[in-house]
Amino acid sequence: MIRIIMSGCNGHMGQVICGLVKDDPEACIVAGIDLVDNRDNGYPVFTNINDCDVQADAMIDFSSAKATDSVLAYCTAKKLPLVLCTTGLSEEQLAHVAKASKSTAVLRSANMSLGINTLLKLVQEAAKVLAQAGFDMEIVEKHHNQKVDAPSGTALALADSLNEAMDNQYHYVYDRSQTREKRDAKEIGLSAVRGGSIVGEHEVIFAGPDEVIEFKHTAYSKAVFGKGAVEAAKFLKGKGPGMYNMSNVING
Repeated sequence: MIRIIMSGCNGHMGQVICGLVKDDPEACIVAGIDLVDNRDNGYPVFTNINDCDVQADAMIDFSSAKATDSVLAYCTAKKLPLVLCTTGLSEEQLAHVAKASKSTAVLRSANMSLGINTLLKLVQEAAKVLAQAGFDMEIVEKHHNQKVDAPSGTALALADSLNEAMDNQYHYVYDRSQTREKRDAKEIGLSAVRGGSIVGEHEVIFAGPDEVIEFKHTAYSKAVFGKGAVEAAKFLKGKGPGMYNMSNVING
């Protein structure tokens, strides 16, 4: 049995994970962290993370970038393994994540789903063939109208996978409205769409002379992300300091 502290417990993803854990005999949530304590979750909720004195095996963070620094400080001090799912982190915060991983286990992923993490590997293999042959690479992501960061963390992870496959020769372009020039052969374009209740769609486009290849992942429910986060927490239990990712979870 793994004991989990849920950071962002009263947010949408926090509640999704709470529902999943209730049906999981191998996990339980022993405490929650949230600025708003407006419901009975069946476990204590702390509006200040530093007031949480509940013993746990791991924390899952699905809150906001504003809370990330305090989450990292708490887990570092407690040597508590952390599944960091929050996106939109600054370069400075990413440096804090790396520093925290020297003291405790940190698993950071822009997207927790099995499908997306498989896609990350597939597009790398495609890039080695298609980009090498002169195909242009573009990423289009779509999310609901409440998402505040753009492009999504998953879109950036896909871009990083493509770039890594090509020895990091490429740069990213997020907006073409301010320039009037033809496309650079060494760029990866990222476009963000926000509307309605779209859970999450990510499309990687390889556009070449007279042919286009597209890889697409569609999430129909946020439960796919929650399930991955819980499995990641189980994986981290008892792990030593270090930076982990979903590939480690998938490969055991």
